[in-house]
Amino acid sequence: MIALGGNALKAKNVKFVSFEAQRGVVEETARQIAQLMAQGWRVAVTHGNGPQVGDLLLISHMAHEAQREIPEIPLDAANASTQGSLGYLIAQAVRNALAANDTKNEIAAVVTQVVVDPRDPAFRNPTKFVGPAYKIEEANELSIRLGWRMKEDRGRGWRRVVASPNPCEIVELPVIKRLMEQGVSVVTVGGGGIPVVKEGKKLKGIAAVIDKDHASSLLATGLEAELLAIIAPVEHVCMDFGKPTQRPLDRLSVGEAKRLFAAGQFPAGSMGPKIEAAIGFLQAGGSKVLITDPPNLIRGIVGETGTRMIP
Repeated sequence: MIALGGNALKAKNVKFVSFEAQRGVVEETARQIAQLMAQGWRVAVTHGNGPQVGDLLLISHMAHEAQREIPEIPLDAANASTQGSLGYLIAQAVRNALAANDTKNEIAAVVTQVVVDPRDPAFRNPTKFVGPAYKIEEANELSIRLGWRMKEDRGRGWRRVVASPNPCEIVELPVIKRLMEQGVSVVTVGGGGIPVVKEGKKLKGIAAVIDKDHASSLLATGLEAELLAIIAPVEHVCMDFGKPTQRPLDRLSVGEAKRLFAAGQFPAGSMGPKIEAAIGFLQAGGSKVLITDPPNLIRGIVGETGTRMIP
């Protein structure tokens, strides 16, 4: 199970990036995924989509402002759209890497819904920023006209905030299992999954963003994955990150991770969700978690680098 961050699919230090530029970034990781598949691994790949959803929401809003008859794209649909485009991009890049080595493994992208609880406390206090930043006057107008909740994103301006509830159930899990049992690797749970709620026997999309790492942990548990590899912007998890006393952690137990998390070593906006996801997977019966950056995926799996977490 390989969980790619949304920023791992986008060139660094670039505000807006073309689809072709994203393809170039993905190809490096795709070659490593293809190598794992050729070695006999069945792989489930999840991915973030935060930057891509933000870009799509900006495009949608600009079109709506230019011509009010054009409706805004709802957040669940924006998640589905980027799931599809990024799933296509990753699956194609892996398939091309396999073909280059005359390997005939199969991979397919599955658009995935994830059930959340409408009573989750996150809906009462939305904190997840989505989309572009606005000046205070425009933010107030959008709040009144579109019903958006707006908060100040320090240093950027006012942005829309939505709930980030915990994932409860992966709707397409039986389909994903069936594909993997047949030897087909999958790209799935993009952006944490399309958030839906149950209304009787029906499902309905809801405006929310599910944390990709938490959803990946839930999927890895459901698949009984041998290894959960969480791809981060750094080669190792570090203590005292960004300080003169910074040091990499090669190995980390659940107990040590909990202690360091409680001490504030893993901030909520960066490494925190990844550590929480790793702990959740290991406590649910998982055996191994690797945290490392995209270029070191293979080296991390064979134990040469990265941070290895164990029960």
